[in-house]
Amino acid sequence: MRGGILKKKIFSLLLIVILTAAFIAGCMMPQAVENNETNGGADEKEQAINEDGKYTSAEEVAVYIRTYGRLPSNFITKKEAMALGWNSEKGNLWDVTDRMSIGGDSFGNREGALPKKEGRKWFECDINYEGGYRVAERIVYSNDGLIYYTNDHYKTFVQLY
Repeated sequence: MRGGILKKKIFSLLLIVILTAAFIAGCMMPQAVENNETNGGADEKEQAINEDGKYTSAEEVAVYIRTYGRLPSNFITKKEAMALGWNSEKGNLWDVTDRMSIGGDSFGNREGALPKKEGRKWFECDINYEGGYRVAERIVYSNDGLIYYTNDHYKTFVQLY
């Protein structure tokens, strides 16, 4: 009888180990699938961004910067815009350019809201600009690959990359 009890205990222990392993493996599997779907979506977005395209949305501009290391061709600096006759007080950027947006100027990070690192430089660009006066939406990006979005003119930031 002792042998039967010992066999039942061993069988029960083995069954518990197998069920625990199956449960752990089952819990981990959806996470891996979710990560693959997320990565696949990013790859598709990057493939949809053409180097010669013109982009203004936060998502597209962020992917463009991440992919090509610079802004799309529809961005010009404030200095370049002023040379063409832009006056920020008049909101006339589209009157003096071919539907360009302001971008590429240095961003000081004076408030220290973004991460600091030796040698890191920050730049900014307008997002969702549709002519007239500039809006509060910006992307702020660094020379080492960080990309942040703000929709409240630098009060808060969301990291995109």
